[in-house]
Amino acid sequence: MELRQLRYFIEVAEREHISEAAIHLHVAQSAVSRQIANLEDELGVQLFERIGRNVKLTPIGKIFLEHSVSAIKAIDFAKKQIDEYLDPEKGTIKIGFPTSLAGHLLPTVISAFKREHPNVAFHLRQGSYNYLIEAVKTREINLAFLGPLPPKDSILNNTILFSENFSVLLNANHPFAKKDKIPLIDLRNEDFVLFPEGYIMQKLVVEACNSVGFTPKVSSEGEDMDAIKGLVAAGIGLTLLPESTFYDSTPRFTKKIPIELPNIRRTVGIISPATRNLSPSEKVFHDFVVQFFSLLGQYQ
Repeated sequence: MELRQLRYFIEVAEREHISEAAIHLHVAQSAVSRQIANLEDELGVQLFERIGRNVKLTPIGKIFLEHSVSAIKAIDFAKKQIDEYLDPEKGTIKIGFPTSLAGHLLPTVISAFKREHPNVAFHLRQGSYNYLIEAVKTREINLAFLGPLPPKDSILNNTILFSENFSVLLNANHPFAKKDKIPLIDLRNEDFVLFPEGYIMQKLVVEACNSVGFTPKVSSEGEDMDAIKGLVAAGIGLTLLPESTFYDSTPRFTKKIPIELPNIRRTVGIISPATRNLSPSEKVFHDFVVQFFSLLGQYQ
């Protein structure tokens, strides 16, 4: 069994079409067909069903695909580690991040790192909270910034970088805009602008409101931070956001006010796999991030 056969097999399985796979692989269709046939002969099973010009995985083919993808990821990661062992300053770091950390944290950290390590490249992947956790577990990425950090388990390493409070963001003409602090219970009759259900930021706000005896009345939803802030600026409702989302500025026509009770906080940190080592360049970046935030007293 050859690596080339596994790569051809994965490409055909994903595209369900041999000629399209061949075009993407930049090889002749006959070469792909031959390698798939050789692989099936060696395994003694049929991996694909032929349906007209298309192909579909057989049940055993689906099982083999899952293991093939894992094997290729492991081999590619091993080669990456060897390349970076020879020169850690020329590696590529794959990092995941959620929308709530995209505006300030990510560019601040990466720009500081690039000043000291200009030849290290980055491959950035924005995603949902649950997606980023799974992506680290399945080797799609090896590092991800998250807030809050997930519970500790045997698969993930969690490193806390800082903790931060939530504040109320409301329209500048709102009756509460002149207050210095707002008890969360005072918002029980207000319209809220939140992320959709399934987003961790929505979950944190709903749980905080539930803790003081009410469920927030959601008037509108937005899938990114700019949309949420824009709806608040338009007077559609108010929202709760962590402090790091205000570092650049508070949007026009809005007012940020601290929450008096309860003290709503989240941890922000970086997750990495506990079951495998980081590559040399990833380790350099991870250590840099930890040191970077330890020196910033305003994040403590």
